[in-house]
Amino acid sequence: MREIVFDTETTGLDPKLGDRMVEIGCVEVDNRVPTGATFHAYYNPERDMPIEAEQVHGLSSAFLADKPLFADEADALLEFLGDSPLVAHNAGFDFGFLNSELAMCGRKPIDMDRMVDTVAIARKKHPGAKVSLDALCNRYGVDRSHRVKHGALLDAELLAQVYLELLGGRQIGLVLDAGNDAADTIDPAAAVKQVERIFRQPRTHQPSAEELERHQAFMNEFDSPLWNGRN
Repeated sequence: MREIVFDTETTGLDPKLGDRMVEIGCVEVDNRVPTGATFHAYYNPERDMPIEAEQVHGLSSAFLADKPLFADEADALLEFLGDSPLVAHNAGFDFGFLNSELAMCGRKPIDMDRMVDTVAIARKKHPGAKVSLDALCNRYGVDRSHRVKHGALLDAELLAQVYLELLGGRQIGLVLDAGNDAADTIDPAAAVKQVERIFRQPRTHQPSAEELERHQAFMNEFDSPLWNGRN
């Protein structure tokens, strides 16, 4: 199944207050395995960049000044997304900004039924634990050493690895049906090491004469055992 893991960077926290999306990064996964196909774009928000937001993602107004408007590049993004489920961390936030941008350029919103929220999955799997992307990377051993600041494509790539672990790890991508298209990208022999099992004939539960003799010899070593006095 094709899915898109994505992340956004914005000028703030609420599109209803005039905040805009300035970056989006998308990673294509097929049967929970990244295919290598990605989509990445910066957008001119046509407004200033608050210093608080710039400190998070490092995107300044000067850097974004010559970038295209979202409306001019919406078709390319929608083509990449297709009709696939969309996976995001705290997905309601990213969906809110994406649909706000689509509405401003007269496009239909993304159906919320396509939303997969990894925060909700993590909270269900690890109740009471921290579920930030950094915390989940640490939990699952996902290398984030190159993540100095937030970046949409980098965060989407990290989330794709975390998403796989949240759903049970790499065995989910195992395909045993040779007729499945995903078999072109997954080598079952490489994914799972087959272990040869040695089956032994079951032994009888009745002790042998030799075992009974050895047991009696052992019991005779006890001097006045308590159980001899029991009825």
